[in-house]
Amino acid sequence: MAILIHKYFPKQHYSTLFNTKTGFFLRKEDPGFSSPYWSECGPELLDISITRWCDRGCPRCYRESNTAGKHMSIQDYRYILDQVKKMPVNQIALGGGNPNQHPDFSKILQVTRQEYGIVPSYTSNGRGLTQEVLESSKKYCGAVAISAYPPYEDLTNAIQKLTSIGIKTNIHFVLDKESILTAISWLKEPPAFLIKVNAMIFLNFKPLGRFEKKIGLLKESDQLKTFFAETQNPHPYKIGFDSCCVSGLVSYTKTSPLFFDGCDAGRFSMFISEDMKAFPCSFMMNTHQGYDLKNHNIIDAWKDGNEFKVIRNRKWDNKCNNCLKKQICLGGCPSWNSINLC
Repeated sequence: MAILIHKYFPKQHYSTLFNTKTGFFLRKEDPGFSSPYWSECGPELLDISITRWCDRGCPRCYRESNTAGKHMSIQDYRYILDQVKKMPVNQIALGGGNPNQHPDFSKILQVTRQEYGIVPSYTSNGRGLTQEVLESSKKYCGAVAISAYPPYEDLTNAIQKLTSIGIKTNIHFVLDKESILTAISWLKEPPAFLIKVNAMIFLNFKPLGRFEKKIGLLKESDQLKTFFAETQNPHPYKIGFDSCCVSGLVSYTKTSPLFFDGCDAGRFSMFISEDMKAFPCSFMMNTHQGYDLKNHNIIDAWKDGNEFKVIRNRKWDNKCNNCLKKQICLGGCPSWNSINLC
């Protein structure tokens, strides 16, 4: 049963509406006021890595996850939830590593939804979807995303397991100079295993962690125009993008600005690593120190953490000064100009 959660923030003159069943989210400013640049009372979305354990070893893994990866304790996880229950958080995205292979994964889902009223979702590599995990996912999760990496056997098996019992299933597809060709092919002629998925979410590749030097950036592809044109056509599944693709949507499509936002890292979302460090964005782990939550609380990190303040106060670089669309994409990625698609 869907529950509509309405929250009002009088100090900043805006409200939010969240549908726990569909995942629909709306942020609406009061009449006469502009949309807030950031949420002063805390993040709306938490991205939490509950483990760095993974047995797949994908060449594009920015976390460099492996079987030596550590798990976040359930005590630390509860410590996080105890703090954010007074914040605007409606959703928590669980990641890793492969989060569903955390030894307390089903308990984490139950605690999040039943005890704290927050909707969990997670991204999996497709492995470790046991019967217990599937039942917990169906009972507590808003959606489950599966990462699409060749040879796609784990992907197809996971889609079958999830969709056969009615779990809303999304696909996370990382776009780079090479993989964009597969993406275009799937958009033009969707493989049979994609027909039952809810959405295909495209993510802009970042050259971090365990990546092969030969992997080219998405912006280096000569297929960008073709790719974005194909995303505008009807498909049997929904099409979505991470905020790192917004500059491409602005440049290559006529999508209404109402349907996307610039990077919300440090403005409306926060990442917390398995070792309890807070960052505006998960992709900052390799380049920034992070805010130690074992010695500080989340709201202090959010309001006063240097990395959070810097990313919120970022300046437009010279290439954006004369761009009429800079207020739409907010200058693209504030950390890696090399991935921007404009």
